[in-house]
Amino acid sequence: MELSFILPKADPEFLVDQLELIGLNNLDERTVDREKMEASLADVANVKWVEGEVASRLMPYLPEEVERSAGHAESTAVLAEKQAKVVAGEKVVDRLRAVGLDDRLAMFQGDNLYGEDVGERVWAYAQVAASLAEDMDFDIVHAHDWMTFVAGMEIKKRTGKPLVLHVHSLNYDRGGPDSRGWIFDIEKNAMEAADLIIPVSRYTGTICTGHYGIDPRKVHFVHNGADPVDTFRSASPFKDGLVLFLGRLTGQKGPRYFLEIAARVLEKNPGVYFVMAGTGEKMRELIEYGAYRDVGDRLHFTGFLNKEKVNKLLSMTDVYCMPSVSEPFGLSAIEAAQYGIPAVISKQSGVAEVMTHARKADFWDVNLMADHITELLTDPKAREEAIQHSLADQKNCTWEAASDRIIELYRDQLGIQN
Repeated sequence: MELSFILPKADPEFLVDQLELIGLNNLDERTVDREKMEASLADVANVKWVEGEVASRLMPYLPEEVERSAGHAESTAVLAEKQAKVVAGEKVVDRLRAVGLDDRLAMFQGDNLYGEDVGERVWAYAQVAASLAEDMDFDIVHAHDWMTFVAGMEIKKRTGKPLVLHVHSLNYDRGGPDSRGWIFDIEKNAMEAADLIIPVSRYTGTICTGHYGIDPRKVHFVHNGADPVDTFRSASPFKDGLVLFLGRLTGQKGPRYFLEIAARVLEKNPGVYFVMAGTGEKMRELIEYGAYRDVGDRLHFTGFLNKEKVNKLLSMTDVYCMPSVSEPFGLSAIEAAQYGIPAVISKQSGVAEVMTHARKADFWDVNLMADHITELLTDPKAREEAIQHSLADQKNCTWEAASDRIIELYRDQLGIQN
C-alpha cells in the first residue's frame, strides 16, 4: 500500500519505499495554504481543554490528574482548582489563530515536542494536517490514538474519506474507569465519528464498546506484532532466580502489586531477586513502599534503560511479571517470551489473549501471582513446559499478520480494494 504519514516531527532524510513522510517541523508558511489552514475545525462542542496556565506538564500517555511540575508538589486543592479552569475547543482555536501561522509551525521545530500545553499542540497539528490533506490523493484516513484523533476527524470532515482509528491506549487505561476529562471526550467523539475502530486487543475493544458506548459493529481488534530479535543468555548472579517488572512506574502498570507479589514470594524463597526497570511518577512512592514491605534488600530500581540494557536484563531474567491494572496489549510479555522467559501476567491485558499458556491471574490477586512465580522458579518441569509454550505463542505475533488483517478490514468493512 502507498502511505502518506504526517508526523509532528520527522527526519527529512529518512526514506522508505511507498512511504511519503511529512514532518511538520520541515514545513514553512509557503508549503501550507493559509486559507485552508484557517478553515473551520471539527465540531468540539463536547470537548473541554485544560487551560495553558495549568502548572502540571501534560504528557500524552500519562494520567491527566498527575501533577508533573518539576521541583515542587502543589496541594490537592490547588491542583484541582487549576484543573477546573477549562475552556471550549473554540477558544483554543482562537488563541492559535491569534499567534499566526509561522508561530504555529514553529511549535514543531524544537526538541520539546509536546510543550507545556499538549492540547494546544494537538490542535495545531490537526490544523496543519487537515490543510495538507485537502491537496492529497488518498482513500483512507488512519489515525493512531487521541493525539491525532482531532486531525482525523477534521480530515474526514473536509474530504469525506472514511476514518479509521487505531486504539493503542485509552484514557480508561491510564486514569481508571472513573476518569473523565478532555482526553476522554476526544476519544469518545472520535470513535463515534469513525467508520472503523481497530483496538490492539479484544480486551480494549470491550472497553470501547462498554465504557465509551461505541457501536460494536465497527470495532474489530488486531493484535500487535513483535520484531524478531537475536536473543542470548547471560549468566545470572542470582542463584534462586530473577523476577523482572518492565514498564512505566505508573498506576496503570500495577507496580505496587508487584511489590506485594515480591513480599509473598520472599516469604517462601528469600533468595529470589526482583528488578523494576523503568521510570515514572510512582518511583519515589514505590521505593518507600518497598522499604515498608521489607523487600528493599532484594529489590533494585534501574530507572530508564535503553534497548541494549533491556536486552541484557532480559538475558538473565528467570520470570517476567506483568501485573497491569489495565493493559491494552502488553508487548513486553512477547519480548520476554522471545528470550524464553515464562510470564505471569494479569488477565486485564490484551497479551493474555495471545499468550494462551502463560500463567494468569487478576491484577489484584497477588497471592496467586506469587504462587505462579514460585512454581516457575522451583519446578523445573513446569518451567520448561511454560518456556516452550511461550516460544510457540509468540511466533504468532508478527507485524505481517497484523498488517494483513488491517488490509482485510479495509476491504471488508470499508469496501476499499488495494
